[in-house]
Amino acid sequence: MLEEFLHNFAHNLFKPLLLFFYMGFLIPILKVPFEFPKAVYQGLTLYLLVAIGWHGGEELASLSLAEFGQALGFMAIGFVANLCIGIVAYLVLKRGTKLRQVDAATVAGFYGSDSAGTFVTCLGVISAANIAYAAYMPVMLAVMEIPGCLVALYLVSRLRQKGMDPQGNMPHEAGYQPVIHPGLALAGAGGAGEITIDEDETDEPVTRSHASPTHGRTATAVADRRQTVTASKQELDVETDKQPIFSKELLHEVFLNPGLYLLFGGIIIGFLGRLQGEAVTRADDTLFVNIFHGMLCLFLLEMGITACRRLKDLKTAGWRFIMFGVLAPNVFATFGILVAHGYSIVLGQHFDLGTYALFAVLCGAASYIAVPAVQRLAIPEASPTLPLAASLGLTFTYNVTIGIPVYMLVAQVVMNTIPVA
Repeated sequence: MLEEFLHNFAHNLFKPLLLFFYMGFLIPILKVPFEFPKAVYQGLTLYLLVAIGWHGGEELASLSLAEFGQALGFMAIGFVANLCIGIVAYLVLKRGTKLRQVDAATVAGFYGSDSAGTFVTCLGVISAANIAYAAYMPVMLAVMEIPGCLVALYLVSRLRQKGMDPQGNMPHEAGYQPVIHPGLALAGAGGAGEITIDEDETDEPVTRSHASPTHGRTATAVADRRQTVTASKQELDVETDKQPIFSKELLHEVFLNPGLYLLFGGIIIGFLGRLQGEAVTRADDTLFVNIFHGMLCLFLLEMGITACRRLKDLKTAGWRFIMFGVLAPNVFATFGILVAHGYSIVLGQHFDLGTYALFAVLCGAASYIAVPAVQRLAIPEASPTLPLAASLGLTFTYNVTIGIPVYMLVAQVVMNTIPVA
């Protein structure tokens, strides 16, 4: 088993996919005057998502009813698994790093989602090695992308209710600037000639007949101030209570973001096309299946450039955050392998090694497409660079170079240690 791991590890490092990634990674280091065209990158992303969905839809059309039920159960388990990963990532980042809570929540959302780039890279590796995998795994990519978005939105909504300022700082964090409600500010401001007295003095009614008019006017002013402050606080509380955690716009961004739409669209088209027979989809397979690896190589060239440039953003995050970006994928991927194997035992059915590897990267990867889009819309207070520095600069780089063969080894150890009856 160790020899097989070393063989897979060595071959993975020098496959064309990874060599293109290394070539891109060296461009910023060597200061090569090259910029990957944004339109080409967007076109490659569009192609890869549709192609993954297309091929997955074709494979889904060949599943039996029992296999389809198995796929639905695995999707539910994958959704819950990534939900748990997002929550655990937040607790670890909050207690083990110096990140602000809003940044910890956002990074946790990235890790509670998955990575299309890591998935397609793993798909390319196991396909080149002729390793079998379950046909419904591309659907898992779409389903397991959603939990991280939900985790980040929920955690940040809780922070806002606890007093987070517009810059994303909590009351106990440096730079905190509390927001003063306009009603409270007006009620608490004193005029130039205002007469003030101790509020405790006005708690008792003025019953003496010789009470001065000034005293009466002051007591009335204090009572009015109290009413204004109370009304303002009640108004502020009502406004806070009325703020929904998930608005219509946010839910639309989570469930109908471009990545998910293209992926699900490709799945549905491939599924309906293959139901009509292989002859119907044969011509389209030339585009969406036969040249997939070539397109993936160009995609990894751009990813190498971006990953290298994101590494510099980690200087301000601290060594603990850097360690998280490298160690977390191993922990979460191993958790995913154990979950998948547990489901295999419950079903009493063996899973292919490729299924374990793909599920491991879905659990161990971090998003860089869907969650950043949600962050721009719903969490403007969070750092836009730290989550991407961790997900692209560290986790993606580790997964595609070292992680995939490591996860395959872990899966083999688990399968041999705990055999399925």
